[in-house]
Amino acid sequence: MTITMQSTPGSSGYLDLYPERKMSFFKNPYILGLASVAGIGGLLFGYDTGVISGALLYIKDDFEQVRASNLLQETIVSMAIAGAIVGAALGGWINDAYGRKKATLLADVIFTLGAILMAAAPDPYVLILGRLLVGLGVGIASVTAPVYIAEASPSEIRGSLVSTNVLMITGGQFISYLVNLAFTGVPGTWRWMLGVSGVPAVIQFVLMLFLPESPRWLFTKNRKHEAVDVLSKIYDVARLEDEVDFLTAQAEQERQRRSNIKFGDVFKSKEIRLAFFVGGGLMAFQQFTGINTVMYYSPTIVQMAGFHANQLALLLSLIVAGMNAAGSILGIYLIDHAGRRKLALSSLAGVLVSLIVLAFAFYKQSTSSNVLYGYLAVAGLVLYISFFSPGMGPVPWTLNSEIYPEEYRGICGGMSATVCWVSNLIVSETFLSIAEGIGIASTFLIIGGITLVAIVFVVVYVPETKGLTFDEVEVIWRERAWGKNPNTHNLLEQGSHS
Repeated sequence: MTITMQSTPGSSGYLDLYPERKMSFFKNPYILGLASVAGIGGLLFGYDTGVISGALLYIKDDFEQVRASNLLQETIVSMAIAGAIVGAALGGWINDAYGRKKATLLADVIFTLGAILMAAAPDPYVLILGRLLVGLGVGIASVTAPVYIAEASPSEIRGSLVSTNVLMITGGQFISYLVNLAFTGVPGTWRWMLGVSGVPAVIQFVLMLFLPESPRWLFTKNRKHEAVDVLSKIYDVARLEDEVDFLTAQAEQERQRRSNIKFGDVFKSKEIRLAFFVGGGLMAFQQFTGINTVMYYSPTIVQMAGFHANQLALLLSLIVAGMNAAGSILGIYLIDHAGRRKLALSSLAGVLVSLIVLAFAFYKQSTSSNVLYGYLAVAGLVLYISFFSPGMGPVPWTLNSEIYPEEYRGICGGMSATVCWVSNLIVSETFLSIAEGIGIASTFLIIGGITLVAIVFVVVYVPETKGLTFDEVEVIWRERAWGKNPNTHNLLEQGSHS
């Protein structure tokens, strides 16, 4: 049985034939609930990256050796990212072997243990161990949530639903700044800030027990009855039959292709190599265009711009974080309307302009005492966030959840999330040192240069996947790898196997 592309359930051709079967974002509370619960992983991730900046101020007050050592401070911050790198690398494999649901439950258990260790830490070293565990949990969740949501989503609203995860990340960062402000007067400040993060993990664990496994994963594991149960809660009867027939046929093909996939296989297949180049590249550019320097160091940047009081700096950072969350909401709407490519390009263009404004403001501010330049720097910061968050925030995560074939989705998703965390680590470890060395204005100009490269990258390599089914996306890579004529590809494939 071959499947013609036009009739694939969820493809644009199919939805033109049966417009009444089209799903909208708010039409099905079940899928919205599923995306929200899965997205709590994003919330943990956002909260954790945001909270440490405020907590560190108080950890330094409690531990003499932390106050004295820059290395310890950097380790406390970056240990979570190091954990996330390992978690993301393992997470792809755990997802494919044990399923998306078990991966999420495991992430919650590890995260909660980490939160308890951090809150009770008698010395900086136990605190660092807690950070490592929390990072592991966050890393596994960062691979699992987008894939789980994408696989359960109808293709016409897949982008919006996966972007809910990014909204949760930015929402988590926003909440962490609020918590930072709220706990400033409480004894044991930082223990509360860090310990509170265990609560959402416990909530997700409990809710997740009631949610199903990803229907696509169940199909590949030959558990069709369970998969049909899940799909029947998502689609109405008419479309359900088509989706089930389609997935059954597809699972057959998958099983013929699917031997145990290892990391090396990703680079052996030309299509997968191209897809991973795009997915991993977008993740790297998401980090290297400076987003986390802005999020981690926004209080510091605000102080560099000449606003010195701690509370004022935190308050202005709260505004930055709030805008970031608001931008994500805009992204949820735009990603399935304007499309991934347009959104990424307009986002990067705006980011480039904002970075030039920031560089100019800091350059002028270093040579004159005019308070206006301080305000211009904050304006540049706000402009940066308002362009970045609707586009380069959700687009890399969304594309990575949809550009890989089923049997590679876990492992490639894990690899590109690992690229994200490694890039994040490089950026957060080097930003302050580079800014000290060459000045913050020049640092922003360098990031501007990287943004320019990112624009070229998107124009040349990134395909538009808006509204496409997973199958239609696979066809894009096949055509890019082997040209429009599929026969040459089959001959080459047979040649490589014989």
